[in-house]
Order: sequence, then structure tokens, then C-alpha cells
Amino acid sequence: MGEKIRVLVGGVFDLLHVGHIHFLTEAKKMGDELVVIVAHDETVKRLKGRPPVNSMEDRAELLRALKPVDEVYIGAPEEISYELVRKINPDVIVLGPDQNFDINEMKERLREHGINAEIIKIPFLYRSDIAKTSKIIERIIEHFCR
Repeated sequence: MGEKIRVLVGGVFDLLHVGHIHFLTEAKKMGDELVVIVAHDETVKRLKGRPPVNSMEDRAELLRALKPVDEVYIGAPEEISYELVRKINPDVIVLGPDQNFDINEMKERLREHGINAEIIKIPFLYRSDIAKTSKIIERIIEHFCR
């Protein structure tokens, strides 16, 4: 039996929703083990301009309970911790459709850190009109905060 293919995804995963489940399920299909790096609370504040609704510990615990997920790590406060990625040693890194990284730049940075992983971008978002944390927050405000 050969080596298991290790898949890595990263994200905020705040207010877990069906779009997240779809993304994680699709990512898991790319290999044998799915490892998730959940964004540090400080990273969320910097990227989203607001703190997460759920703490990084709570988001990690929710992800650990999901069927497709094998391991969960909490990311460092900086945007990408290449040391953590090297420790995880993924064969494949899967990006979601709303993760707007420059793939060529990411490949170069990975190589600089001794990481040789394939990068795959999932090109579609499941029901992006409603399956998005920002849209869920908007609906909560609209329906319950009048």
C-alpha cells in the first residue's frame, strides 16, 4: 500500500454553513487525509475588518467534529505560516473559490520553504448567494435586529 495523499485547506470557517461542508467534502476527494488550518482570530480581524463571531478554538472544535476532516490546526496570527504548512507536509493544497491567492506566487513561496505541494482551486461556490458567512450575518440582522 502506498503513501496516503494528504490534502490541506485553510480558512476562517466562522458560522459553519453548507458552503463550508461542500468545500471540505470536495477537498477530501482530492486525497486520503484532510487537514484544515483554521484562521487565527487576529488574522480574521485583519482580513475581514471584524472579529470572528466564534473563537478560533470553537471553530477548530466544530471542524474536528466533521466527517471529512482528519486533523485541525489553528493558524498563526500572520496570514500564512509556512512553518506549519511544512510540518503538515501536504501533497495537495486546495483553495476555495473565494480565496483570492496568486497561485504562482504561492507556489514560489512554498518552494522557498521546501514545500512541494500541488495547488488546486475549486472553481465554484455552493449557492454563493446564501452560503456565505457575510450573507448569513446580513440575513440575521435583517430578520432579527429590527
